[in-house]
Amino acid sequence: LEKQFVEFATVLILAVLSSLQQEVSGIRFVIDREECFSHNVEYARDTVHFSFVVIKSEGAWHYSPDGVDLVVKGPSGEQIHDFRDKTSEKFQFVAEKNGLHRFCFTNKSPYHETIDFDVHEAHFTYHDEHAKDEHLKPLLEQIARIEEALYNIQFEQHWLEAQTDQQAIGISINCDFHLTVFPEYFGSAQTLIGSLDFT
Repeated sequence: LEKQFVEFATVLILAVLSSLQQEVSGIRFVIDREECFSHNVEYARDTVHFSFVVIKSEGAWHYSPDGVDLVVKGPSGEQIHDFRDKTSEKFQFVAEKNGLHRFCFTNKSPYHETIDFDVHEAHFTYHDEHAKDEHLKPLLEQIARIEEALYNIQFEQHWLEAQTDQQAIGISINCDFHLTVFPEYFGSAQTLIGSLDFT
């Protein structure tokens, strides 16, 4: 009897895991002025997670931490959220309606920006749940929470990788500046000292 329960629980867990619908989308793109992306939310009340990181500017000498604007709109055009002058952000919301949600980025800088953008939608279904045992429902809920936590960890890792890329580029720009500027100043100082008459 115990072996049958373990087999049943294993099959049930696999069925639940396969019924959890998770969609993750990620893109790295270059923006000049404005770029919009759409994400189809299949079910109302789904949780939508998204993040973005401004990785770098067009030219190494033009790096600025000014950030970009992001406006999130629902299927009817209603504004869900508005971010201004951000170099990175993570956010989540519960979709009130299903349908296409728009994410529009605006770059006010005169330089192109590279942006890393991710969207993750969480939807839980229990449509094939045949067992009616009240002890299984908490198990199913815990499994769903664990899977959501795993997706959130992956989501967070990707965001941190993009942050690391952004910081590495900033360090590289700073090092390039010092390697280029200091030899010029040193050479100018030598010329100035050499031109002085100490007699």
